[in-house]
Amino acid sequence: MKSPSMLRGLLSFSSMTMVSRVLGLLRDISISHVFGANVATDAFWVAFRIPNFMRRMFAEGAFSTAFVPVFTEVKETDTHAQLKELMSRVAGTLGGVLLVVAALCVLFAPQVATVFTPGAVDEPHKFTLTVQLLRLTFPFLLFVALTALAGGALNSFHRFGWPALTPVILNLCMIAGAWWLSKRLQTPILAMGWAVLAAGLLQVLFQLPALRSLDLLVLPRWGWRHPQVQRIMRQMVPTLFGSSVSQINLLFDTVIASLLISGSQTWLSQADRFLELPLGVFGVALGTVILPSLSRHHVATDHAGFSKALDWGLRITLLIAVPAMFGLMLLAQPLVATLFQNGQFRPFDTRMTTLSVTALSFGVPAYALVKVLLPAFYARKDTRTPVRAGVAALLSNMLLNGVFLLTLYALWAPPELRAGSLLEGLSRVPGLHLALGMASAVASYINLALLWRWLRRADIYQQQPGWGRHLARLAMACAAMVALLLLGRWYWPDWTSLSVAGRVWRLALLVGAGGATYVTVLFATGLRLRDLQHE
Repeated sequence: MKSPSMLRGLLSFSSMTMVSRVLGLLRDISISHVFGANVATDAFWVAFRIPNFMRRMFAEGAFSTAFVPVFTEVKETDTHAQLKELMSRVAGTLGGVLLVVAALCVLFAPQVATVFTPGAVDEPHKFTLTVQLLRLTFPFLLFVALTALAGGALNSFHRFGWPALTPVILNLCMIAGAWWLSKRLQTPILAMGWAVLAAGLLQVLFQLPALRSLDLLVLPRWGWRHPQVQRIMRQMVPTLFGSSVSQINLLFDTVIASLLISGSQTWLSQADRFLELPLGVFGVALGTVILPSLSRHHVATDHAGFSKALDWGLRITLLIAVPAMFGLMLLAQPLVATLFQNGQFRPFDTRMTTLSVTALSFGVPAYALVKVLLPAFYARKDTRTPVRAGVAALLSNMLLNGVFLLTLYALWAPPELRAGSLLEGLSRVPGLHLALGMASAVASYINLALLWRWLRRADIYQQQPGWGRHLARLAMACAAMVALLLLGRWYWPDWTSLSVAGRVWRLALLVGAGGATYVTVLFATGLRLRDLQHE
């Protein structure tokens, strides 16, 4: 049977994810407008980042990369009854384990808050808010894991759109929390915690009709000793680390940011939103779409098909991630000012968030390529290699955090602060969060370089012809786009003092002209739509 086109799968997943990311942007705009960048929003972003870290691992990382190859193998080789049995046992086991984890995290929320925000311990109001919000957001872990299970099963049947649309629910709930519920609570920021909790439950319910249509809606049953469940768990444990290095880095950044000036958590979180578009819509989408295909080629021992599928993923990723990097770096201030600077979000917050966006954007190609390379290992049940690369990247990130942070402090801190306590000085110098973005970006390239080296050494990927032409086209198109954007930034240098309407039309013009220039040069130098297709 002919497999569905991966391009169709990518477009289906990406279009639904695009809806989610646009709403995610509206969500962050709403939070910035209603709450601003302060102690309360810092507390929320910390409380949301920890369970959201788990969401990235389960919904887009470790669970899917361990579950989909096993599920695909059972689907291809066994009966539908066995497939339903696997679904039931995985749901019961995963749900049972995470129910205990979530309960423990709720019970020990003060200790968790102490670990991840040591800088808030001496600020009773901020610490109390963080604990209250953590207790509301932690049950999200259980719900999002079950949502990921349903999504993985649907992806295996090449139904990518429905799971990709599911995060829309979270964004809608959080928008309602910011604009509606916050005005009805004594502590407004708690509305965001209740919104996350409600969204988790609604996301699970949203998956049920699609599962029923495939006759995969089953009652969860405990299955720790089920052989396929044990296979998934064995592959999942190391994969938890290997596929989530960037997220673990973000958690370390959370700890360090708690020691910096108030607002740093919010500035970092807002910057992360701009990476969601190229990474979530295309990077994660490509990894999600390509994994079932790579798994199928591996099961069929089709080495040529495996290489062609991976090669296609790498080329598409570069076409999207490289211009995204240049665009985000050059348009960081226009984007932040236009989308966030309003209400309680001030020009100073715009300048601080711009620093984060600029630094993190440098790592976009590496983040996206890692998302495509990891399935090449996981489809072959190789979970050890990504862990080795992940450990190296994580250690590099921790080291670089210290190096960049101390360097910027030495350059920016006034002499009277440098003469006193280092921790006191770090909490009073604005802009030091730039170091965290720089370290994350460099560490992502270290992760990519190691994965690429070991992929080539394993001789599981044969480079397809035409790479020279592909890279030349990409370089010329990016150069033309960069030249145009630099001209625009030179003509309109400061965006913080413009009116909202002035920012909007100028940004729309720059984005439209930059994108049109990039695409025009690509096609003028020989790119054709058939080059983007892969069966």
